[in-house]
Amino acid sequence: MKNIFRLLPVMLAAAALAGCETTGPGVVPTAAATPAQPPMTHTKAAEICWMATEKGHQDMDLDKRVDVVDKCIDEKMKGAHASKS
Repeated sequence: MKNIFRLLPVMLAAAALAGCETTGPGVVPTAAATPAQPPMTHTKAAEICWMATEKGHQDMDLDKRVDVVDKCIDEKMKGAHASKS
C-alpha cells in the first residue's frame, strides 16, 4: 500500500505532462513543413492566365483575349526564369 502512495504523484505528473501541447504560438514551423512550389511551366502559366481572363474579361473578344493571355504567359515565364537565377 505504501508503494501505491509513492507512485501516485509520479503517475499524476506523467498524466499531466502527457496532455501538454507541444506545438503552439511559440513554435515556428520548419521549412520542411511547407511544400516546395513546382517550377512554372508554359502549360501551367497558360492555364493560370486563361482562368484569369475567363473571370475578368468575359465580354472581351476572343482574339483580344488571346493577346492578353499571351502577354500574361510571357510575364509569368519571365518571372519563372528570373527566380531560377
